[in-house]
Amino acid sequence: MESLYIALDTVLPLFLMMALGYIIRLTGLLNDTSTRQVNKTIFNVFLPLLVFINVYDSPIFNFNSNLMLFAVAGVLVQFLIGLVLVLLTEQENSRRGVMLQGMFRSNFVLYGIPIGTALFGSSAGGTASVLIAAIIPLFNILAVLALEMFHGQRPNLWRVIKGILTNPLILASAAGIACGWFHFSLPDVVYRTVSTLGGIATPLAFVILGASLNFTEIGRCARPLLFTLTMKLLIFPLVALLTAILIGYRGAELAVLLTLFASPIAVSSFTMAQQLGGDEQLAGQLVIFSSVLSIGTLFLLIWGLKYFAFF
Repeated sequence: MESLYIALDTVLPLFLMMALGYIIRLTGLLNDTSTRQVNKTIFNVFLPLLVFINVYDSPIFNFNSNLMLFAVAGVLVQFLIGLVLVLLTEQENSRRGVMLQGMFRSNFVLYGIPIGTALFGSSAGGTASVLIAAIIPLFNILAVLALEMFHGQRPNLWRVIKGILTNPLILASAAGIACGWFHFSLPDVVYRTVSTLGGIATPLAFVILGASLNFTEIGRCARPLLFTLTMKLLIFPLVALLTAILIGYRGAELAVLLTLFASPIAVSSFTMAQQLGGDEQLAGQLVIFSSVLSIGTLFLLIWGLKYFAFF
């Protein structure tokens, strides 16, 4: 019963925040334009502040490098398996790239810190924040490859490098690491301000995610949608977590890996699909349904890991 309560207590707030956003959208207070603008502000201002303060507060030089290697290797394996699967199951190139991106690219930035912190406090939040520095560039590189290899063009290496170097989340992680490396302490008033502003990121991001939900075009995308979501939310997370358990990961580190591999598809994957010639309707549906269904799958995974004492 305790494990059930912990799982519910972790996931239910995320669902309620998304539900509130959807209700706000129905009232007309938010529309497509306003949600895009607010979402852009979140990912360029509030989330970087949250990532910075988590890295700043975490013991980054005690970070388990093997955990980072496992995470990176896991994403790469998902990419390769996903590539084989889309080549075997889908004929349209515009869908292939979107499906492949959906299989490996998770909303780790948005889910990793709040779920990890809810389960294990600041230690897991800090671990997730440091891991972001490696995972986000990898996601960006592989997403460009996934979409452009089926777009009939050579991937633009400079655009990939520029996107990584200017990514606000990467810059925030680097700033937090630099503060730890050089033993730089923020003035108290600055620290409290950054902490307060960073605290806005999670609730606001989930409200806006809920406001972005739009349940249309389901029928046309049903088959690739179902296949991609099955791999993304069930098969890949179960295989990754079982492997991590067999290796010996437990507690906070396992919680971070859970959010990396079991989180829904990143919202930014829809924008990238638009820019690189992918099936944007399929990309949008993948974001929407993975966000909704992941509430249930994350709940079950957290409950199961807690029930069998892996947390």
